[in-house]
Amino acid sequence: MSNDRDKDGRVSKRDRTTATAPALGTREFLRWMWTQLTSMRTALLLLLLLAVASLPGSFVPQRGVDARAVEAFRLRHPDLSPWLEKLGAFNVYASPWFSAIYLLLMVSLIGCILPRSRVYWRALRARPPQAPRRFDRLPASGTFETTADVDTVLAAARRVVGRARVDVVTDDGGGRGELRSERGYLRELGNLVFHVSVVVVLVGVAIGSLLGYRGAVIVTEGDRFSNVLTQYDEFTSGTWFDPDSLPPFSLELDDLIAEFDVSDGPQRGAPRLFQADGTFVEGLDGDDQDYSIRVNHPLSIGSTDIFLVGQGYSPVIRVTDPSGTVVFDEAVPFLPEDATYTSGGVVKVPDISPEQLGLQGFFLPTAARTSDDAASISLFPAAANPYVALQAWTGDLGLDDGTPQSVYVLDTSRMTQVLDEDGNPFRIELQPGQTSTLPDGTTVEFTELRQFARFQISSSPLAGLPLGGVAVGLGGLILSLFVRPRRTWVRAVSDGSRTVVEAAALDRVPRDDLPDDLTSFIDRLRDELEPQEKKTP
Repeated sequence: MSNDRDKDGRVSKRDRTTATAPALGTREFLRWMWTQLTSMRTALLLLLLLAVASLPGSFVPQRGVDARAVEAFRLRHPDLSPWLEKLGAFNVYASPWFSAIYLLLMVSLIGCILPRSRVYWRALRARPPQAPRRFDRLPASGTFETTADVDTVLAAARRVVGRARVDVVTDDGGGRGELRSERGYLRELGNLVFHVSVVVVLVGVAIGSLLGYRGAVIVTEGDRFSNVLTQYDEFTSGTWFDPDSLPPFSLELDDLIAEFDVSDGPQRGAPRLFQADGTFVEGLDGDDQDYSIRVNHPLSIGSTDIFLVGQGYSPVIRVTDPSGTVVFDEAVPFLPEDATYTSGGVVKVPDISPEQLGLQGFFLPTAARTSDDAASISLFPAAANPYVALQAWTGDLGLDDGTPQSVYVLDTSRMTQVLDEDGNPFRIELQPGQTSTLPDGTTVEFTELRQFARFQISSSPLAGLPLGGVAVGLGGLILSLFVRPRRTWVRAVSDGSRTVVEAAALDRVPRDDLPDDLTSFIDRLRDELEPQEKKTP
């Protein structure tokens, strides 16, 4: 850079363009970063980024919602799943990158709201701004003459302005006066209320996530569920939640009602009613109380809500060993896999010797025969023609090595499949009341069919806080959209026996109807002055 200077020692005009600003110090740099973070533009960008970051949670199954769906996804996509696991895509809303965006948005909004609140408070206490010297430079202005004096004009203008904040200024001689008015302060209040409500929603959701829990459990008709951690099929909780603080209650499922559309149209088989009926006990020594849960009509026990989110079938399977001892007699849930409730399930029989037994297959509520005379499809989700098909394995189920495993998955790595006389897999096909005998003499019987309900049990502290925040935020948004902030000035100058009246208006949010509104204002002002003009000599 040139060091040429003029005779006063200043850098020449030619060299000013090449001068560089000094480097920011640490304090100045942090202040600049804070200014950028707390700007409204950054808050809007973070809000958009949060919405985009939420999208994977809609397309990829989440562990906190349905752990079984996550496992099924991993089996279907073995190459993609490890990468999604590293990115936290199976638990998006608890991932570090989502939490970082969430926290930055909260900080940005709070840092934006506080300065705007101070500015708004000062604006509420300030007097309306002074009128410009020349009204003709404003978007809307007008003038007329009247015989009323200056004080009369300003008094009439004050009545016409109405509820707006008004400040009237006159000179000592009374020959000149000015009315300044401003209205629409609720618009900025609406903006602040809306932004505060967004923070309230974010805080409410965060508290619910940190202190709440959610679990899923399958309960078959006739069975009871107690709210302890070991009885959940799936369970997730917030960082600050203590599993030992689960509220004590239990419920028993007496009857599950499932109705489907039986018409011949395209809606055939669509669910029409799911309802779970039974009794529950709140606390450790409470009395039995009846309940009825339907879809979107949960049962609330204290701070816990119990939702009915699914339904299926549990065939009761009885296994008898060759000596005639019943070693297994339980209802086994088969999980639906399609709209006609074709369901897959596993039966594990560890208490049989000499080797443990595992059965795996599918259940059809309304079985239909195919060309090979084997039932393989279900025509309808209701249990009109129930049928179960199983294959058998013997060996080690892997239940004794301490490794947890899903009750819905059969690990056959240490087992041998049971074959028939021709060397083909032995096939067990049963309907209620039928029995099949394995080659070693073990019998498998389908004794009866029950239904199961899949409940989602959740507790979210301060659940009403986000809802209240949304409601208040909508009110603030309506205010910010419909309130019209406007400044209006009226200047009256005495000119002999007449008074020259000038009026102008300025919208802080530009609108096309401003000139017409000012014309209407002037007409009303003249109508207000007309009786006074008639009294003037």
